[in-house]
Amino acid sequence: MAKKTTVKEKKLENKKGNKDPQWESLAKELRSLIPQLDSEGLAFLVEQARVHLYNMQVDELNNAAIAADCAGEKYRAVKSKTGKQKSAGEDFRIDGTESGSSYYLHYRNDNIMFSRNEMIRLVKIVNAEGTDLEIRERLFAWFGRERSDIFALVPIADKFDDKLKALAALIKKTFKIR
Repeated sequence: MAKKTTVKEKKLENKKGNKDPQWESLAKELRSLIPQLDSEGLAFLVEQARVHLYNMQVDELNNAAIAADCAGEKYRAVKSKTGKQKSAGEDFRIDGTESGSSYYLHYRNDNIMFSRNEMIRLVKIVNAEGTDLEIRERLFAWFGRERSDIFALVPIADKFDDKLKALAALIKKTFKIR
């Protein structure tokens, strides 16, 4: 089985100059495209690069947590001050930036950023007609198709998962369609 390269190893390889051929070719293409971009396009690429780097770090941490779990470490359920186990809905929070251009979905002690357009799409999905299960199925499919990085942050198994139900309810409660 091939060993998965970590973010730190990739950065170290890039600093040493041991770049893979695909990396070199993509970097060259990106450098050639930069002069053609306006500042908005360049800002978008920088934001996407930051999000991707963040997601790579999250993947690395999740892989370490999985490895630790497989080694026998057990994680305790998150408990509230009363000592009762928290419901899935208590683990989520959504905050918008001052400009309203992006939103952060917080899950436990971590978060993931969504653009305003992505959040609008999510609001439309959770407010669309259909049964609760149909809405969750569409939401789960959208995440899988458009933002599969959310599964690294929130371990959603399938459309029946209570965490997906809680997330859909939070989005519906937080945002209203005008």
